[in-house]
Amino acid sequence: MKTSLWKPKLLTTIKNYDRKTFMADLMAGIIVGIVALPLAIAFGIASGVSPEKGIITAIVAGFIIAACGGSKVQIGGPTGAFIVIVYGIIQQYGMQGLTIATLMAGVFLILLGVLRLGTIIKYIPYPIVVGFTSGIAVTIFTTQIKDLLGMDMAQVPSDFIEKWIAYAHNLGSIDLWSTIVGLASVAIIALMPRLSSKVPGSLVAIIVMTVAVLLLQHYGIATSVETIGDRFSISSALPDASVPPLSWDAVKSLVAPALTIAVLGAIESLLSATVADGVTGDRHDSNTELIGQGLANIASPLFGGIPATGAIARTMANITGGGRTPVAGIIHAVVLLLIFLFLMPLARYIPMACLAGVLVVVSYGMSGWRSFRALMRNPKSDVTVLLLTFFLTIIFDLTIAIEVGLICACLLFMRRMAETTEVRAILDEIDLNEDADMERGNLEHLTIPEGVEVYEINGPYFFGAGNRFEDIMSRYGDRPRVRIIRMRKVPFIDSTGLHNLENLCLMSQREGITIVLSGVNPKVEAVLRKNHVDQLLGSENICNHIDLALARARELTA
Repeated sequence: MKTSLWKPKLLTTIKNYDRKTFMADLMAGIIVGIVALPLAIAFGIASGVSPEKGIITAIVAGFIIAACGGSKVQIGGPTGAFIVIVYGIIQQYGMQGLTIATLMAGVFLILLGVLRLGTIIKYIPYPIVVGFTSGIAVTIFTTQIKDLLGMDMAQVPSDFIEKWIAYAHNLGSIDLWSTIVGLASVAIIALMPRLSSKVPGSLVAIIVMTVAVLLLQHYGIATSVETIGDRFSISSALPDASVPPLSWDAVKSLVAPALTIAVLGAIESLLSATVADGVTGDRHDSNTELIGQGLANIASPLFGGIPATGAIARTMANITGGGRTPVAGIIHAVVLLLIFLFLMPLARYIPMACLAGVLVVVSYGMSGWRSFRALMRNPKSDVTVLLLTFFLTIIFDLTIAIEVGLICACLLFMRRMAETTEVRAILDEIDLNEDADMERGNLEHLTIPEGVEVYEINGPYFFGAGNRFEDIMSRYGDRPRVRIIRMRKVPFIDSTGLHNLENLCLMSQREGITIVLSGVNPKVEAVLRKNHVDQLLGSENICNHIDLALARARELTA
């Protein structure tokens, strides 16, 4: 039965909704809203925009992802994975360029969902996901060193290596009080789960450090600690929706960044939904989720927001808090809206060093160092893809890392698949006890007649198999009268395999050698006949089992 292309989970869960479920969603929504507040501010500032834009993104995108997505418990908003991409786009194309790129990414995400490509996104190799996630974590950590230590630097270089060189040259400008505030924030967030698992450590750190800095500044101490208000002018007014001016040149130049946003958003949102399924026992709809993510990324930039996706940490906080339907995600957006309207001016007193501490903890959580370490024990091909993606993410950017990582992973996959096909020469006798494509009788072995060579292909006959077959023949071949190729374990043959087989037949004919195929399954035989290989070989030289193939070989060598 064909299911609907887009069927938000909100529509299916609201049918049997009751007061008990609403109270659970209400409590979870309030908790997640509080958890999301400091992260939205921190992600907004780290991305190169003002703090209110991070909250606007969490409100608009969080509401739409919950209402239109394919997961019951997904919480959406700005995430750490987008910090590097957003910052880079703003530096190169400006805020208007980011708006256009995010709109385009939203369209791409909807297309992915409409074309039912949600499941394909899940097949991106795990080493690539771990590589670029760990690379982003290192990059985020690097961008926060200046604020964490309160360094007096006019401008921080964008290049990773140059950034660390600049930090080394400015070690003398480290501010002691800012460093204390930053490290104390990290300590509070790290220790808070031991005291309470329900109260978010990032919120506690921001409240405690903000109050502490205000008191210290009141008494003339720690006056050098920079706050959000020292760097940004904060507004609690809701922005009007506006569409940026579009031009063909701008759209063309922003295709690559938009695709990067779309691919990363798809990967992270579906990964988050999959993790949530494992905890709740539910099953999300990948294509509906992508369409919901696309709608969110079209709406968010219209109100001045930045790219958004499903957030694993906030989604898990929602599940832990008791949320079981998309209503919890909608309530989380409403809570953030109320905070934005009535408490936003207070955000100007938050120390920048404290926000840097929050992001340092976020980067540690993103790093996935345990998964990274475990992958280093895997085959060399996985390690190569992992390290290549990791270092390209750090040194260059995520777009190059994903492109090169995917190409490398595809090439290594092709090589690995080619190695699964075994080609061997059978020199003297054929053991009947191992074979299922022959008429055995009372015999245990079949002797190969003089002037006949038997080769067996075990696995798909595609790229790489033909070359291996030629290598085996050159090693054992002695220009026989007949070559029998056993294909009983060949499940399919592709165009490259057909091309190699045709070349082998033509080459053998020139040398006066007849090719006989044995044990060809019906699907492979249909492909051979469709491409007229049977005419090249002769239909009588395509045999069902080895007995007939050997009988044909004896006939040809008589």
